[in-house]
Amino acid sequence: MTRTVYYVASSLDGFIADDDDGLDWLLQFGFDAFQEHYDRFLAGVGAVVMGSTTYESVRREEPWPYSIPAWVLTSAPRESSPGADVRFADGGVTELLPAIRESAGTGDVWVVGGGVVAAQFAEASVLDELRVTVMPVLLGSGRPLLPFRRTIPLELTGTKPFAGGAVELVYRF
Repeated sequence: MTRTVYYVASSLDGFIADDDDGLDWLLQFGFDAFQEHYDRFLAGVGAVVMGSTTYESVRREEPWPYSIPAWVLTSAPRESSPGADVRFADGGVTELLPAIRESAGTGDVWVVGGGVVAAQFAEASVLDELRVTVMPVLLGSGRPLLPFRRTIPLELTGTKPFAGGAVELVYRF
């Protein structure tokens, strides 16, 4: 069965981006320690979902990093990335999820971000798993991991330490 997974990196104090949506705090750690783990995760993903801010950030990358359907939750028209299977959608996550899951085939749905989009999935009780790699840095402020409006209990199902002090925590909703 297709799972819906929020896979993300966070500062120790729970932020996924700084106040300006920047990721310099994360990029300082490099990718070598995480690349193999990320590649294994991505191999099981059939579709990605993101908000418009995340999309605009990812879209600046050349080439487009995903060869699978990418859903962008937005109420405003956006320009598509050349050669990408980008599907712009305006609506609630529960009404969109059947089409998103269908586009994923047998793979998982990766909620790329941001936190507001992931929180919509969690609050609608359609997020199956949270995989957060906690980085050894404090930001003090920024974009929160999951800006919830209610308490949601989680069950820890796994941990993985990485070189440099980062730790992946895996939770089931």
